[in-house]
Amino acid sequence: MPRGLPKSVKGNIDKCRASAIAAVDVYNRPGSRFRTPHFVILVTLSWTALFHAIFYRRGQNPWYRKTTPNIRGQRHRYIRIDGDPKHWDLTECLKQYFGGENPPERRNLEFLIGLRNKIEHRDLPNLDAGLYGECQAALLNLEDYVVTEFGERYALADELAVSLQFSHLIPAEKRRAAKALVAREAKSIRDYVETFRAGLPSSTLNSTKYSFNVFLVPKVANKKDFADFAVEFVKVDMASAEELERLEKLNVLIKEKHVPIANLNLFKPTQVVRLVAAKATLPFSIANHTAAWQRHGVRPSSGAAKPEGTDPRYCVYDSVHHDYVYTQAWIDRLVDEFSRAS
Repeated sequence: MPRGLPKSVKGNIDKCRASAIAAVDVYNRPGSRFRTPHFVILVTLSWTALFHAIFYRRGQNPWYRKTTPNIRGQRHRYIRIDGDPKHWDLTECLKQYFGGENPPERRNLEFLIGLRNKIEHRDLPNLDAGLYGECQAALLNLEDYVVTEFGERYALADELAVSLQFSHLIPAEKRRAAKALVAREAKSIRDYVETFRAGLPSSTLNSTKYSFNVFLVPKVANKKDFADFAVEFVKVDMASAEELERLEKLNVLIKEKHVPIANLNLFKPTQVVRLVAAKATLPFSIANHTAAWQRHGVRPSSGAAKPEGTDPRYCVYDSVHHDYVYTQAWIDRLVDEFSRAS
């Protein structure tokens, strides 16, 4: 844990934590009509402060430079507002921090940035239940990055509590959210949400780093110590098969999986074979495809007790049609695999 952090670093960490706590407070406040808009604005502010703290600690000024060339010998010129340098916004911070990488947590923030830009210029309908997953993921990701970059001392978990909810009202909230999305005045927001989600690969859409969607079920025990937790969050996509089986038996947590709308950008086996055969340099047939998904453990065998246990990077179980569909990433992998010299 670093000691004696510079004022610019410590100030931004404090701003990050204060904004995050305020975001949670406004979201969990009973009766709040605009909880999601307020949360999105505050949590993006929190993330921006965190990135500024990271850059300052690295010795990098997160400031916008002027586009005009410098005269030899002069110090770097920066854009200034009221005498102070103009700091990078969150979009620029993401570019500087992640570069060309696009992990789910980056896509989560890009989603919230676009949502924030829209709600700054128009009223956001009551979509709290529909956007809960992205909001919760942004908060959990923030906690992970704060601890990873600056240590447990600055963790947020001890400052927060799990919000008490009337759980039987959740389905009603979801129905209200669905109605709000259909409303004409919500078309712009609806189009944005659906277009953004539909453009994500299934591996990102199903990651808890992008959207944290769970059902919490009360833990039941014959004897429980005072120190025991009544509710426990488990990162399902990082748990072992044994752990998942144990949790299901205990009824602790059931994860709600996202499936792209109408299997958008997903392909049936015959389509996969046709697309791979057209690009690969080696012959490719349905038999090759079957052998490939078996070899890489992409999906369970037919008749498996848990058909949804796929590798979401490459395959998704379609519960409506009771079959499997495959991602563009799986096609790309097969093209590469069947284009090597034999």
